[in-house]
Amino acid sequence: MNQPFSPTVRRRRLARELRRMREHHGLQLSIAAKEASIPQSTLSNIESAEARRIKPRDIDALADLYGAAPDVRTALQELAQESKEKGWWSKYKDVFGSNALPDFEVEASMMRMYQCQVIPGLLQTPAYAEAIFRGGGTLSDEEVQRNVSARIKRQHVLSRHKPLHLWAVIDEAALHRLPSSREIMREQLQHLLNMAMHHNIDIQVLPFSAGMHAALSGSFVMLDFPSELDPSIVYTETSTDILFVQESASLQRYVADFAHLNAAALRTTESIGFLQQSMESYE
Repeated sequence: MNQPFSPTVRRRRLARELRRMREHHGLQLSIAAKEASIPQSTLSNIESAEARRIKPRDIDALADLYGAAPDVRTALQELAQESKEKGWWSKYKDVFGSNALPDFEVEASMMRMYQCQVIPGLLQTPAYAEAIFRGGGTLSDEEVQRNVSARIKRQHVLSRHKPLHLWAVIDEAALHRLPSSREIMREQLQHLLNMAMHHNIDIQVLPFSAGMHAALSGSFVMLDFPSELDPSIVYTETSTDILFVQESASLQRYVADFAHLNAAALRTTESIGFLQQSMESYE
């Protein structure tokens, strides 16, 4: 079975490549659109990765304008075609919304994250995830189960061929926030210990004793991709909004914040001991 790919990542890659080709030829967007007989608004949407339906003839016209080699033209057409596809997460639009984190996770090579309130979603057990979604008291039983199903399905990125490398810094507060029962928390902490043994997963605990730190503003996720054509991205969320940060200066701030968290947190071996003690406290 082929590994899933992200339509959004392919759309971003196509946008960057077409913009690079245009700038290489010293053409302003308006001039390129005119010479390729493409509406300027259409070319603008393509280059900003906002166009979800890209016509093959528009790609051909741009390839002609930029003098693209046959293999480059084919690659551009493949990216345009793949940008139209839908991933499994599209069936959970009611859960993820239009800006779906799994859309980026499926092609990411590394995820660096800080989680301050709960155990990270990719490391949650079904029972723990269910307790989280029931916690607010606003979801029906059916909605809870759909959210749990979607969350567990996301975890496949950790066991796929060429799995995602997850580096998670978890605040000690998450280890003390009790779900609906102590048994669920004990099971969750045992699962964390099991996952920490995987070669592609690094877990660090940020203890209360670390004091003030670089991420007091809240949780965040950084995604890195294997291709240089796919720049890193940061994902943050609130109860009402989702934000994807792509600007270079902002990304560097998150990189610096994560480096500070890494330095302040317990080493991975120390974190395993901390998790073991925490689990025993729930027995």
